[in-house]
Amino acid sequence: MIGWLAGQVRRNDRGTLVLDVGGVGYLVHLGSQVSPGLGQGLEVLVRTLVREDSIMLYGFLQAEERDLFDQLLATPGVGPSTALAALRTLSLDELVRAIEEGDVKVVATIPGVGAKTASRIVLELRGKVVAPPQAPRVPRDLDEALRSLGYSAGEIRDALAEVELPDDEATALKLALSRLGRS
Repeated sequence: MIGWLAGQVRRNDRGTLVLDVGGVGYLVHLGSQVSPGLGQGLEVLVRTLVREDSIMLYGFLQAEERDLFDQLLATPGVGPSTALAALRTLSLDELVRAIEEGDVKVVATIPGVGAKTASRIVLELRGKVVAPPQAPRVPRDLDEALRSLGYSAGEIRDALAEVELPDDEATALKLALSRLGRS
C-alpha cells in the first residue's frame, strides 16, 4: 500500500500526473484543483485502490481531502471518478459547506452527479464531514522559494501555522526561514 509520495512532476494531463520518485514514474490522479507545473516538486498523500484489473493511485495535498474522498467512496453510487470530480470541481470548504447545509443543487454541479446522487451524498455525509482547519495560506512565491530550498509542504505548513506573514516578500522569507530553523 502506498500512502505518500514526493517527487518531480514529469507529466500533467489535466490532473493525472506522472510523479518521478527516485527514477520511478508513478501515475497519480490528483484530487486537488491545483495543477502543478512540469519539473515542480510535489508531495502528495496517496490513497491506493486495488481492483481486480488495476491498481490506482489518488493523490491529495491535504489529509482532509483524502478523508473526504474516502467518505465519498463509502457513499452508495459514488466511485473514485465521481469522488475525484467532486474535489476537482468544488474547493474543500465549498464541498463540506454544501453537504453540511444540505445544498443538493451545489453538490449536483459536480460532473456525473445528478440530483439523486447529490441527495444521497448529502443524506449519507451530512453531520459526518469535518471542516478543514482554516490555516493561513502561504503565498505561492514564498512557498516555491522555500520548496526550492528543500523544505517540504508539511514542514512549511507546520512552521508557519498561526503566523501572520508580513506583506513584504523579503521580510516574509526571513521570518519563514527563522521559523523553519527552529523546527
